[in-house]
Amino acid sequence: MNVKDLPPEPGKFAGTVKVGEKGQIVIPKGARDLFGINPGDTLLLLADVEQGIAIVRQDLFDSFIAQAMPSRPGAERAADEK
Repeated sequence: MNVKDLPPEPGKFAGTVKVGEKGQIVIPKGARDLFGINPGDTLLLLADVEQGIAIVRQDLFDSFIAQAMPSRPGAERAADEK
């Protein structure tokens, strides 16, 4: 059975992409729609030799980091002074 024959589970996407001569890929429209990826969005590519490659929207990652590591009072001011 081919992956293309399997119906996707709600909220999930499976597909294949080819890498072009310049190393570029095209994110399929179904995946862009599902994850709210629009032209001009900045994406973050995370890679691990054992776990593979993940691509996430930069704004979602920034939001996650802000919640996971709340800044201390004055931390932004100290960073600006450097």
